[in-house]
Amino acid sequence: EWRLITAGKARLDWAYLGGRRGGWEAKLRLESVGMVSKLFKVEDDYSSTLNPALCVQSLQLTTHEGVRQRETRATFDAESRKASYVERDRVKNTTLSQEIDIPGCVHDVVGGLYFLRTLSVEPGQAVQVPVSDGKKAVIARVEAQQREEVKTPAGTFKTIRYELFLFNDVLYRRFGHLYVWVTDDGRKLPVQ
Repeated sequence: EWRLITAGKARLDWAYLGGRRGGWEAKLRLESVGMVSKLFKVEDDYSSTLNPALCVQSLQLTTHEGVRQRETRATFDAESRKASYVERDRVKNTTLSQEIDIPGCVHDVVGGLYFLRTLSVEPGQAVQVPVSDGKKAVIARVEAQQREEVKTPAGTFKTIRYELFLFNDVLYRRFGHLYVWVTDDGRKLPVQ
């Protein structure tokens, strides 16, 4: 939502890759809708592959946000503790590439959501989680804030609200707050 107007929709897919090495794949699609789409069109596609421990191995992001159009790829090498990042601006036809140091296991933002599901963090507690977008690596604070009942089109859920401290010049320069509501049961499903 944007100022109480439905701004867009998101679709998150999560799949087990199977095979000898196992691992996971996450896909996220963001689209603006309605009046917001006419003012500022957004069509973003994000995908990442993760190892069985939910450490990111690679990610790809294709963004179309207003006049901005970019393709981003990052690979994460746990052995060398390096991430390689390449971003191509499709409008200006420019490329930015860099390599950064990372911890042996680092999470991307979407995979980090699933990593959060593996933790037992009660309201009032916080944990530190290594997170990277390939361009920057940080130790992000994740705080369990309180239990809340959340109503969604899928039903009403008893949840724990978490705040993930990634904005305000932590991982992203933009100002903002990122809250995630996860069911307060053994499934720990993200519902909002």
